[in-house]
Amino acid sequence: MTSKPLHGAGEDRPLAWPGDPEGVSAVDIDFEAVAHVLANTCRRGGRMRHYHSLAAHAVVVSEEIEALQGLTAADRRVLALHALIAGAAAAWLRDLPAGAARGADRTGKLAAAIERALREAAGLDPVLGEEHAELLRFVDRMAASAESRDLLDSTEVSDGALAFPPCRRRVRPLAPERAARAWLGRLQDLQGTNSAAGATARTHAAPA
Repeated sequence: MTSKPLHGAGEDRPLAWPGDPEGVSAVDIDFEAVAHVLANTCRRGGRMRHYHSLAAHAVVVSEEIEALQGLTAADRRVLALHALIAGAAAAWLRDLPAGAARGADRTGKLAAAIERALREAAGLDPVLGEEHAELLRFVDRMAASAESRDLLDSTEVSDGALAFPPCRRRVRPLAPERAARAWLGRLQDLQGTNSAAGATARTHAAPA
């Protein structure tokens, strides 16, 4: 399934917004709608002075993955695409009420099913190997540490928040509309469906 354009020719088309998390399939996924939901959702539950969306964070992690050495170019692109959509299940799950362990278990199962559908919609294998999954978790923690360094003040940084080595790039706040463009452009770039998107999407973070 290819990504939908963000504005432009498809500007006025109705979006298929993420809704009921039960039974999500690849054909249900509208990546433009997902981009907007992630861009309109702040990291850390909004508990930060500077807005930083799930979409912007995912783009940072994806770009950091693609810049890694020791992997083939093909592997870097595949892993970068996995990283971009890794947290996208939140677009369906953010309105679920927090509950007891039973509720958390149900949410985990729903998230796993949605993640499989997202991977299929993006043209990826449904399961990511544990070694590569661990690499993604490592880079995600580096990006989160950089976020703490760059976007939180001293009263917001919890003990040990910077204990993990941050990535070198500076993480900067990005407005939701720009974050949505960056996320969808990154998706299209990695899928090879938008040759210009990758160059224009990387406007929210830069090397130190």
